[in-house]
Amino acid sequence: MGVEEAGRARGGGGKKLALASIGFADVRVGAAGGAGYREGLLEVGLPLPGPKDDGGLAVRLPDVGAAVRTFLRNREVAEFVSGAMAGAMTKAVLAPLETIRTRMVVGVGSKHIFGSFVEIIEQNGWQGLWAGNTINMLRIIPTQAIELGTFECVKRSMASAQEKWKEDGCPKIQLGNLKIELPFHLLSPIAIGGAAAGIASTLACHPLEVLKDRMTVNCAAYPSIAIAFNKIYRTDGIGGLYAGLCPTLVGMLPYSTCYYFMYETIKTSYCRAQKKKSLSRPELLVIGAVSGLTASTISFPLEVARKRLMVGAIQGKCPPHMIAALAEVVREEGFKGLFRGWAASSLKVMPTSGVTWMFYEAWKDILLAPRLHV
Repeated sequence: MGVEEAGRARGGGGKKLALASIGFADVRVGAAGGAGYREGLLEVGLPLPGPKDDGGLAVRLPDVGAAVRTFLRNREVAEFVSGAMAGAMTKAVLAPLETIRTRMVVGVGSKHIFGSFVEIIEQNGWQGLWAGNTINMLRIIPTQAIELGTFECVKRSMASAQEKWKEDGCPKIQLGNLKIELPFHLLSPIAIGGAAAGIASTLACHPLEVLKDRMTVNCAAYPSIAIAFNKIYRTDGIGGLYAGLCPTLVGMLPYSTCYYFMYETIKTSYCRAQKKKSLSRPELLVIGAVSGLTASTISFPLEVARKRLMVGAIQGKCPPHMIAALAEVVREEGFKGLFRGWAASSLKVMPTSGVTWMFYEAWKDILLAPRLHV
């Protein structure tokens, strides 16, 4: 912070100023106080002791508000922040459905939604419905920020690259005298963006997912984030925090690709059919819910296998890989076991997806409003 003496004696001589004599409660903002903006700093005039015509002291403070507005003008930053806010607000409301869904998918307790709900209340009270919610919030904020931000960024980059390829031709590889043109122009920017979003968020936030599942399934053994982390690290090392990473990626790719592709396709088609440039919040809620339900149904067997692998160590029977986990489910429960917990999952996925997209679009409208660019 720069401090300049503004008052000078008329005879040209300066005068010494005791900093201890400055009263910050007497700060004046206005012409008399010399307040204003210059080079990103807020200048505030402080009066000096003595006659009023002696001038004052100019204090240059960093303009934090301007810095934040400038930071949020970046489109990518606004999209990451919007994703984080949407994820946090959604999970805070829908945490009980996530708890019930996780228990049913991994085979803990009742096989029915209401039965599982009653068991949780009897064993852990109402707070049991939010078991692992702290780690869930810590997980969902970076996950949604990375996922939605990556999707938007990759989608735009891919669309821009395709426009360039239309003019200059697609990239080519040469094998001897044979030149092969790679048909990248046939790829969907939305599908590529969705796949990239799923991979990026999974690689960054998978340890938090492992901690959340352990705390949800076995509250007694893993009562807090620190204890859960220490137990997993002592038992399995760093690799334990990435247990089930490969099946997670395998399950995430079809889900994430289908999820974003369905949302963007349905939204674009609906806007064209209704001749609209933007959609209302209820319309976004419905489109998001349908997209989530479709993607979840297609990839649900992989989700069942993934959950089995991630929490198998708790039950003392961990399949060696995803195919073995799928085979184990079919052998024990038949093909319908591959969709065990689908109803609970749908009840969780549909509102979660719909509410997330509704909040996300709302936050984007706020953060990317024209007034931020003035």
